[in-house]
Amino acid sequence: MPPRIVVPARAGKGVDFARTFVYKAAMEKRPLTILLSSPRGFCAGVDRAIQIVEKAIEKYGAPVYVRHEIVHNKFVVDGLRSKGAVFVEELSQIPDDGRPVIFSAHGVAKAVPEEAKTREMFYIDATCPLVSKVHKEAEKHFDLGRQIVLIGHEGHPEVVGTMGQLPKGVVLLVETIEDVKKLTVKDENNIAFCTQTTLSVDDTADVVEALKQKYPAIIGPGREDICYATTNRQAAVKAIAPRCDALMVIGAPNSSNSNRLVEVGVAYGCEKAILVQRAAEIDWSWFENIHILGLTAGASAPDILIDEVIFAAKQRFDVSVEEVAITKENVVFNIPRILRDAEEKVA
Repeated sequence: MPPRIVVPARAGKGVDFARTFVYKAAMEKRPLTILLSSPRGFCAGVDRAIQIVEKAIEKYGAPVYVRHEIVHNKFVVDGLRSKGAVFVEELSQIPDDGRPVIFSAHGVAKAVPEEAKTREMFYIDATCPLVSKVHKEAEKHFDLGRQIVLIGHEGHPEVVGTMGQLPKGVVLLVETIEDVKKLTVKDENNIAFCTQTTLSVDDTADVVEALKQKYPAIIGPGREDICYATTNRQAAVKAIAPRCDALMVIGAPNSSNSNRLVEVGVAYGCEKAILVQRAAEIDWSWFENIHILGLTAGASAPDILIDEVIFAAKQRFDVSVEEVAITKENVVFNIPRILRDAEEKVA
């Protein structure tokens, strides 16, 4: 609301003009250009996982249990919870009531479906197909007698799931070049590496190079493990970062790919970069001296959260939006047949 201006009753035309000038100045908004990075937001694996939960609720009714957050985004999880999804961290939290159980997009260790089978649970696997690809690579290397080095973040659900595909101790985890320097393997001529799908492309390339220098015989994946969506979103941030006064990434604190976008922005010339979950938590004083804002979203953040931020910015600034697109994504992953069959019957 503009400030209340008090003018003496007989102030005259000069004061009337001053009053009008001050009033208009109070109503004016400072210009802000938003560079909207593209691609951004949902990837095919996230979209597939969310569809699996929604279709399962439609077909079987509520509740449908989901082990771990289906994707790392509170808005998405809360939305599914309101429809009838019940989120748990372990199968031990689920009663033996015959209700469907869904495994998250990050993948799970082999012990999880084995436990589900032992308890005769009806489960549906929502693991991203690109994560499943890494699981199969690791199993193939193991079957060929190779020791496996996994590049990833310790404790991340995807890393836990990948390492859990094989016996304990078979997979060695590294995250940095320093980790590679400390690494000891059984046979330097019989090792292979895989990577988490949501890592920094540049940082991972450096770690891979360090592995190759230390172990020239190491075998890598036929096609890189970092997924297309992670690669594309990082490349899109690289394209806008040098032009921005600041970068805002919409995503969850526990989202690996979202955190990597912040890091990429800083590395490519935008020192002021921040991760926020949604518009309501923005500290608008942060926008001081920002004239060009880069805006993107992690692979598990829906477009509605980007729209929220733009709407909120328009309440405070004279906003112009420029979309900067580096490529167009058209990847689609099918949901499991059991849910597609239900979809076809409804149609």
